[in-house]
Amino acid sequence: MTASVALGMPAVPARLAPRRPSRQIRVGSVAVGGDAPVSVQSMTTTLTADVDATLQQIAQLTASGCQIVRVACPSQDDADALPRIARKSQIPVIADIHFQPKYVFAAIDAGCAAVRVNPGNIKRFDDKVKEIARAAADAGVPIRIGVNAGSLDQRLLKKYGRATPEALVESALWECSLFEEHGFTDLKLSVKHNDPVVMVDAYRQLAARCDYPLHLGVTEAGPAFQGTVKSAVAFGALLAEGIGDTIRVSLSAPPVEEVKVGIQILESLNLRQRRLEIVSCPSCGRAQVDVYKLADQVLAGLDGMEVPLRVAVMGCVVNGPGEAREADLGVASGNGKGQIFVKGEVVKTVPESKIVETLIEEAMKIAERMRADGTPSGEPDVTVL
Repeated sequence: MTASVALGMPAVPARLAPRRPSRQIRVGSVAVGGDAPVSVQSMTTTLTADVDATLQQIAQLTASGCQIVRVACPSQDDADALPRIARKSQIPVIADIHFQPKYVFAAIDAGCAAVRVNPGNIKRFDDKVKEIARAAADAGVPIRIGVNAGSLDQRLLKKYGRATPEALVESALWECSLFEEHGFTDLKLSVKHNDPVVMVDAYRQLAARCDYPLHLGVTEAGPAFQGTVKSAVAFGALLAEGIGDTIRVSLSAPPVEEVKVGIQILESLNLRQRRLEIVSCPSCGRAQVDVYKLADQVLAGLDGMEVPLRVAVMGCVVNGPGEAREADLGVASGNGKGQIFVKGEVVKTVPESKIVETLIEEAMKIAERMRADGTPSGEPDVTVL
Protein backbone atom coordinates (compact mmCIF):
# COMPACT_ATOMS: atom_id res chain seq x y z
CA MET A 1 0.00 0.00 0.00
CA THR A 2 1.53 3.28 -1.10
CA ALA A 3 1.76 6.20 1.32
CA SER A 4 -0.46 9.19 0.62
CA VAL A 5 1.20 12.34 -0.72
CA ALA A 6 0.05 15.80 0.35
CA LEU A 7 -0.82 17.89 -2.67
CA GLY A 8 -1.74 21.49 -3.37
CA MET A 9 -0.60 24.55 -1.44
CA PRO A 10 2.18 23.45 0.95
CA ALA A 11 2.13 24.05 4.66
CA VAL A 12 4.09 27.18 5.52
CA PRO A 13 7.55 26.08 6.71
CA ALA A 14 9.36 27.56 9.66
CA ARG A 15 10.84 30.99 9.10
CA LEU A 16 14.57 31.28 8.61
CA ALA A 17 15.05 33.05 11.94
CA PRO A 18 12.90 34.20 14.88
CA ARG A 19 11.71 37.79 14.71
CA ARG A 20 13.94 40.29 16.49
CA PRO A 21 12.27 41.28 19.78
CA SER A 22 11.04 44.86 19.51
CA ARG A 23 8.59 47.10 21.25
CA GLN A 24 5.27 47.61 19.50
CA ILE A 25 3.70 50.86 18.36
CA ARG A 26 0.41 51.52 16.62
CA VAL A 27 0.18 53.41 13.36
CA GLY A 28 -3.54 53.99 13.37
CA SER A 29 -5.16 50.58 13.04
CA VAL A 30 -1.90 48.82 12.15
CA ALA A 31 0.39 47.40 14.85
CA VAL A 32 4.08 47.69 14.03
CA GLY A 33 6.75 45.72 15.89
CA GLY A 34 6.46 43.12 18.60
CA ASP A 35 4.61 40.07 17.32
CA ALA A 36 2.68 42.01 14.66
CA PRO A 37 3.07 40.80 11.05
CA VAL A 38 5.48 42.77 8.88
CA SER A 39 3.41 45.44 7.15
CA VAL A 40 3.75 46.90 3.65
CA GLN A 41 3.86 50.63 3.02
CA SER A 42 4.05 52.92 0.02
CA MET A 43 3.96 56.65 -0.70
CA THR A 44 1.69 58.69 -2.92
CA THR A 45 3.14 60.47 -5.94
CA THR A 46 0.37 63.06 -6.25
CA LEU A 47 0.48 66.60 -4.97
CA THR A 48 -0.89 66.19 -1.47
CA ALA A 49 -2.74 69.49 -1.83
CA ASP A 50 -4.79 67.82 -4.60
CA VAL A 51 -6.99 65.96 -2.16
CA ASP A 52 -9.12 64.12 -4.72
CA ALA A 53 -6.13 62.82 -6.69
CA THR A 54 -4.33 61.80 -3.51
CA LEU A 55 -7.34 59.95 -2.13
CA GLN A 56 -7.84 58.22 -5.47
CA GLN A 57 -4.25 56.98 -5.43
CA ILE A 58 -4.59 55.89 -1.80
CA ALA A 59 -7.67 53.89 -2.81
CA GLN A 60 -5.65 52.18 -5.55
CA LEU A 61 -2.88 51.40 -3.09
CA THR A 62 -5.38 50.05 -0.59
CA ALA A 63 -6.87 47.75 -3.22
CA SER A 64 -3.39 46.44 -4.06
CA GLY A 65 -2.75 45.42 -0.44
CA CYS A 66 -0.95 48.47 0.94
CA GLN A 67 -1.48 48.76 4.69
CA ILE A 68 0.06 52.16 5.50
CA VAL A 69 0.50 55.12 3.17
CA ARG A 70 2.81 58.13 3.41
CA VAL A 71 2.09 61.53 1.87
CA ALA A 72 4.55 64.38 1.31
CA CYS A 73 4.00 67.68 3.08
CA PRO A 74 6.45 70.29 1.72
CA SER A 75 4.08 73.27 1.69
CA GLN A 76 1.30 74.94 3.65
CA ASP A 77 -1.22 73.89 1.00
CA ASP A 78 -0.23 70.26 1.61
CA ALA A 79 -0.53 70.72 5.36
CA ASP A 80 -3.99 72.21 4.89
CA ALA A 81 -5.05 69.11 2.93
CA LEU A 82 -3.96 66.62 5.59
CA PRO A 83 -7.14 66.66 7.74
CA ARG A 84 -9.38 65.61 4.84
CA ILE A 85 -6.93 62.99 3.61
CA ALA A 86 -6.38 61.49 7.06
CA ARG A 87 -10.12 61.40 7.70
CA LYS A 88 -11.13 59.82 4.38
CA SER A 89 -8.28 57.38 3.79
CA GLN A 90 -9.14 53.72 4.36
CA ILE A 91 -5.62 53.00 5.64
CA PRO A 92 -3.44 54.93 8.13
CA VAL A 93 -1.77 58.05 6.74
CA ILE A 94 1.75 59.13 7.67
CA ALA A 95 2.83 62.70 6.96
CA ASP A 96 6.35 62.98 5.54
CA ILE A 97 8.03 66.11 6.87
CA HIS A 98 11.22 67.79 5.68
CA PHE A 99 12.72 71.26 6.17
CA GLN A 100 9.94 72.94 8.20
CA PRO A 101 9.22 71.73 11.75
CA LYS A 102 5.90 73.60 11.77
CA TYR A 103 4.45 70.95 9.48
CA VAL A 104 5.11 68.29 12.12
CA PHE A 105 2.63 70.03 14.40
CA ALA A 106 0.20 70.53 11.52
CA ALA A 107 0.28 66.80 10.74
CA ILE A 108 -0.34 65.87 14.37
CA ASP A 109 -3.24 68.34 14.57
CA ALA A 110 -4.63 66.98 11.28
CA GLY A 111 -5.12 63.51 12.75
CA CYS A 112 -2.39 61.72 10.82
CA ALA A 113 -1.67 58.24 12.17
CA ALA A 114 2.07 58.98 12.40
CA VAL A 115 4.69 61.49 11.32
CA ARG A 116 7.98 60.80 9.58
CA VAL A 117 10.71 63.34 10.33
CA ASN A 118 14.11 63.64 8.67
CA PRO A 119 16.43 65.16 11.27
CA GLY A 120 19.13 65.82 8.68
CA ASN A 121 17.22 68.50 6.83
CA ILE A 122 14.72 70.03 9.27
CA LYS A 123 15.86 73.43 10.43
CA ARG A 124 16.87 73.46 14.09
CA PHE A 125 15.16 70.10 14.56
CA ASP A 126 16.92 69.21 17.79
CA ASP A 127 15.69 72.44 19.36
CA LYS A 128 12.09 71.42 18.58
CA VAL A 129 12.20 67.88 19.96
CA LYS A 130 10.69 68.80 23.32
CA GLU A 131 7.68 70.48 21.68
CA ILE A 132 7.26 67.68 19.13
CA ALA A 133 7.45 65.02 21.85
CA ARG A 134 4.80 66.77 23.91
CA ALA A 135 2.43 67.29 20.97
CA ALA A 136 2.87 63.70 19.71
CA ALA A 137 2.40 62.22 23.18
CA ASP A 138 -0.75 64.25 23.81
CA ALA A 139 -2.23 63.08 20.50
CA GLY A 140 -0.98 59.48 20.74
CA VAL A 141 0.90 59.86 17.44
CA PRO A 142 4.13 57.87 16.90
CA ILE A 143 7.15 59.41 15.21
CA ARG A 144 9.39 57.74 12.64
CA ILE A 145 12.94 59.03 12.75
CA GLY A 146 13.87 58.56 9.11
CA VAL A 147 17.60 58.92 8.56
CA ASN A 148 18.56 59.02 4.89
CA ALA A 149 22.01 58.76 3.30
CA GLY A 150 21.16 61.59 0.91
CA SER A 151 20.31 64.08 3.64
CA LEU A 152 22.52 63.10 6.54
CA ASP A 153 23.26 65.74 9.17
CA GLN A 154 26.31 67.78 8.17
CA ARG A 155 27.95 67.17 11.54
CA LEU A 156 27.98 63.43 10.90
CA LEU A 157 29.13 63.81 7.32
CA LYS A 158 32.08 65.82 8.61
CA LYS A 159 32.82 63.21 11.26
CA TYR A 160 32.62 60.12 9.05
CA GLY A 161 33.37 61.62 5.63
CA ARG A 162 30.34 59.99 4.02
CA ALA A 163 27.09 58.20 4.87
CA THR A 164 28.58 55.09 6.43
CA PRO A 165 26.48 52.56 8.34
CA GLU A 166 27.97 53.93 11.56
CA ALA A 167 26.98 57.49 10.62
CA LEU A 168 23.40 56.49 9.84
CA VAL A 169 23.05 54.56 13.09
CA GLU A 170 24.59 57.32 15.18
CA SER A 171 22.16 59.84 13.69
CA ALA A 172 19.12 57.66 14.46
CA LEU A 173 20.18 56.85 18.01
CA TRP A 174 21.12 60.45 18.77
CA GLU A 175 17.66 61.65 17.82
CA CYS A 176 16.11 58.82 19.84
CA SER A 177 18.06 59.96 22.89
CA LEU A 178 16.65 63.46 22.55
CA PHE A 179 13.09 62.15 22.50
CA GLU A 180 13.86 59.78 25.37
CA GLU A 181 15.04 62.73 27.47
CA HIS A 182 11.45 63.97 27.32
CA GLY A 183 9.93 60.58 28.07
CA PHE A 184 8.79 59.92 24.50
CA THR A 185 9.53 56.44 23.18
CA ASP A 186 6.69 55.91 20.69
CA LEU A 187 9.29 55.76 17.93
CA LYS A 188 10.05 53.82 14.78
CA LEU A 189 13.44 54.04 13.08
CA SER A 190 14.89 53.77 9.59
CA VAL A 191 18.43 54.15 8.26
CA LYS A 192 18.09 54.10 4.48
CA HIS A 193 20.82 53.98 1.87
CA ASN A 194 20.77 53.37 -1.88
CA ASP A 195 23.46 50.67 -1.59
CA PRO A 196 21.94 47.41 -0.30
CA VAL A 197 25.22 46.33 1.32
CA VAL A 198 25.55 49.57 3.32
CA MET A 199 21.85 49.49 4.15
CA VAL A 200 21.97 45.92 5.47
CA ASP A 201 25.02 46.69 7.60
CA ALA A 202 23.34 49.79 9.05
CA TYR A 203 20.16 47.95 10.00
CA ARG A 204 22.10 45.09 11.57
CA GLN A 205 24.00 47.55 13.73
CA LEU A 206 20.84 49.45 14.63
CA ALA A 207 18.95 46.25 15.48
CA ALA A 208 21.70 45.25 17.88
CA ARG A 209 21.64 48.58 19.72
CA CYS A 210 17.96 49.26 20.33
CA ASP A 211 14.55 47.58 20.56
CA TYR A 212 12.58 50.10 18.54
CA PRO A 213 10.58 48.78 15.57
CA LEU A 214 12.44 49.19 12.29
CA HIS A 215 11.13 50.44 8.96
CA LEU A 216 13.17 48.85 6.14
CA GLY A 217 13.95 50.65 2.92
CA VAL A 218 16.56 50.89 0.18
CA THR A 219 16.22 54.55 -0.68
CA GLU A 220 16.28 55.67 -4.32
CA ALA A 221 16.47 52.01 -5.32
CA GLY A 222 16.03 52.86 -9.01
CA PRO A 223 13.80 51.83 -11.93
CA ALA A 224 11.43 48.91 -11.49
CA PHE A 225 13.76 46.04 -12.39
CA GLN A 226 16.88 47.32 -10.65
CA GLY A 227 14.95 48.58 -7.63
CA THR A 228 13.11 45.30 -7.25
CA VAL A 229 16.33 43.31 -7.24
CA LYS A 230 18.08 45.66 -4.80
CA SER A 231 15.10 45.70 -2.45
CA ALA A 232 14.62 41.94 -2.59
CA VAL A 233 18.31 41.35 -1.83
CA ALA A 234 18.41 43.79 1.10
CA PHE A 235 15.02 42.99 2.58
CA GLY A 236 15.56 39.27 2.12
CA ALA A 237 18.85 39.37 4.01
CA LEU A 238 17.40 41.33 6.93
CA LEU A 239 13.98 39.71 7.17
CA ALA A 240 15.56 36.26 6.99
CA GLU A 241 17.48 37.27 10.13
CA GLY A 242 14.29 38.44 11.83
CA ILE A 243 15.11 42.14 11.37
CA GLY A 244 12.37 44.46 10.14
CA ASP A 245 8.82 45.32 11.17
CA THR A 246 7.46 47.28 8.21
CA ILE A 247 8.79 47.76 4.67
CA ARG A 248 8.58 50.20 1.81
CA VAL A 249 9.98 49.27 -1.60
CA SER A 250 11.15 52.49 -3.29
CA LEU A 251 10.85 52.25 -7.08
CA SER A 252 10.87 54.74 -9.94
CA ALA A 253 7.54 53.23 -10.90
CA PRO A 254 3.86 53.60 -9.96
CA PRO A 255 3.46 53.06 -6.21
CA VAL A 256 1.12 50.10 -6.72
CA GLU A 257 4.14 48.28 -8.17
CA GLU A 258 6.02 48.95 -4.91
CA VAL A 259 3.25 47.24 -2.98
CA LYS A 260 3.21 44.22 -5.28
CA VAL A 261 6.95 43.75 -4.87
CA GLY A 262 6.78 44.21 -1.11
CA ILE A 263 4.01 41.66 -0.73
CA GLN A 264 5.84 39.16 -2.92
CA ILE A 265 9.01 39.53 -0.82
CA LEU A 266 7.07 38.78 2.36
CA GLU A 267 5.30 35.81 0.78
CA SER A 268 8.58 34.41 -0.50
CA LEU A 269 9.97 34.44 3.04
CA ASN A 270 6.76 32.96 4.49
CA LEU A 271 6.14 36.15 6.44
CA ARG A 272 2.72 36.41 4.81
CA GLN A 273 0.32 33.72 3.64
CA ARG A 274 1.01 32.94 0.02
CA ARG A 275 -1.75 33.80 -2.41
CA LEU A 276 -2.50 32.32 -5.81
CA GLU A 277 0.77 31.04 -7.25
CA ILE A 278 1.39 30.22 -10.87
CA VAL A 279 4.32 27.85 -11.32
CA SER A 280 5.53 28.10 -14.92
CA CYS A 281 8.74 26.95 -16.57
CA PRO A 282 11.20 29.43 -18.11
CA SER A 283 10.99 27.54 -21.41
CA CYS A 284 13.85 25.88 -23.26
CA GLY A 285 14.52 23.91 -26.40
CA ARG A 286 12.36 21.04 -25.11
CA ALA A 287 9.20 23.16 -24.92
CA GLN A 288 6.57 22.25 -27.47
CA VAL A 289 4.23 25.16 -26.66
CA ASP A 290 4.68 28.91 -26.19
CA VAL A 291 4.99 28.81 -22.39
CA TYR A 292 5.31 32.60 -22.04
CA LYS A 293 2.06 33.22 -23.88
CA LEU A 294 0.29 30.37 -22.11
CA ALA A 295 1.33 31.59 -18.62
CA ASP A 296 0.30 35.17 -19.42
CA GLN A 297 -3.11 34.04 -20.68
CA VAL A 298 -3.73 31.88 -17.60
CA LEU A 299 -2.73 34.78 -15.33
CA ALA A 300 -5.07 37.15 -17.16
CA GLY A 301 -7.88 34.62 -16.94
CA LEU A 302 -7.42 34.15 -13.20
CA ASP A 303 -7.05 37.84 -12.43
CA GLY A 304 -9.24 38.67 -9.45
CA MET A 305 -9.38 35.16 -7.99
CA GLU A 306 -9.73 35.45 -4.21
CA VAL A 307 -8.52 32.09 -2.92
CA PRO A 308 -4.98 30.72 -2.56
CA LEU A 309 -4.33 28.26 -5.34
CA ARG A 310 -1.25 26.73 -6.94
CA VAL A 311 -1.47 26.39 -10.72
CA ALA A 312 1.34 24.78 -12.74
CA VAL A 313 1.73 25.77 -16.38
CA MET A 314 4.39 23.52 -17.87
CA GLY A 315 5.73 23.23 -21.39
CA CYS A 316 7.41 19.83 -21.71
CA VAL A 317 7.43 16.27 -20.46
CA VAL A 318 10.60 16.51 -18.33
CA ASN A 319 9.31 18.42 -15.28
CA GLY A 320 5.80 19.09 -16.53
CA PRO A 321 3.91 16.03 -15.25
CA GLY A 322 5.60 16.15 -11.84
CA GLU A 323 4.95 19.86 -11.27
CA ALA A 324 1.40 19.61 -12.59
CA ARG A 325 0.70 16.59 -10.37
CA GLU A 326 1.83 18.36 -7.19
CA ALA A 327 -0.18 21.53 -7.77
CA ASP A 328 -3.84 22.11 -7.06
CA LEU A 329 -4.28 22.44 -10.80
CA GLY A 330 -1.83 22.02 -13.64
CA VAL A 331 -1.13 21.30 -17.27
CA ALA A 332 1.70 19.32 -18.84
CA SER A 333 1.85 20.35 -22.48
CA GLY A 334 3.33 18.71 -25.56
CA ASN A 335 2.56 17.44 -29.07
CA GLY A 336 -0.22 19.99 -29.53
CA LYS A 337 -2.20 18.98 -26.46
CA GLY A 338 -2.20 19.29 -22.69
CA GLN A 339 -2.88 16.89 -19.85
CA ILE A 340 -4.96 18.65 -17.19
CA PHE A 341 -4.24 17.63 -13.59
CA VAL A 342 -6.54 18.36 -10.63
CA LYS A 343 -5.21 17.46 -7.19
CA GLY A 344 -2.66 15.08 -8.68
CA GLU A 345 -4.97 13.23 -11.05
CA VAL A 346 -5.29 13.60 -14.83
CA VAL A 347 -8.89 14.63 -15.43
CA LYS A 348 -8.74 15.25 -19.16
CA THR A 349 -6.53 15.80 -22.17
CA VAL A 350 -7.35 18.77 -24.37
CA PRO A 351 -6.02 20.33 -27.58
CA GLU A 352 -3.50 23.15 -27.10
CA SER A 353 -6.14 25.68 -28.18
CA LYS A 354 -8.32 24.62 -25.22
CA ILE A 355 -5.68 24.61 -22.46
CA VAL A 356 -6.29 28.11 -21.13
CA GLU A 357 -10.05 27.80 -21.25
CA THR A 358 -9.97 24.44 -19.48
CA LEU A 359 -7.56 25.59 -16.77
CA ILE A 360 -9.75 28.57 -15.99
CA GLU A 361 -12.87 26.42 -15.79
CA GLU A 362 -11.20 23.95 -13.45
CA ALA A 363 -9.72 26.76 -11.35
CA MET A 364 -13.18 28.23 -10.85
CA LYS A 365 -14.50 24.86 -9.69
CA ILE A 366 -11.65 24.44 -7.20
CA ALA A 367 -12.04 28.02 -5.98
CA GLU A 368 -15.72 27.49 -5.35
CA ARG A 369 -15.00 24.36 -3.31
CA MET A 370 -12.28 26.21 -1.35
CA ARG A 371 -14.63 29.09 -0.60
CA ALA A 372 -17.26 26.66 0.59
CA ASP A 373 -14.66 25.11 2.90
CA GLY A 374 -13.76 28.52 4.33
CA THR A 375 -10.27 28.83 2.83
CA PRO A 376 -8.75 32.29 3.53
CA SER A 377 -8.83 34.62 0.57
CA GLY A 378 -6.00 36.49 -1.10
CA GLU A 379 -5.16 38.34 -4.30
CA PRO A 380 -3.61 36.66 -7.36
CA ASP A 381 0.13 36.74 -7.97
CA VAL A 382 2.69 34.90 -10.05
CA THR A 383 5.88 33.04 -9.23
CA VAL A 384 7.77 32.10 -12.43
CA LEU A 385 10.29 29.33 -11.80
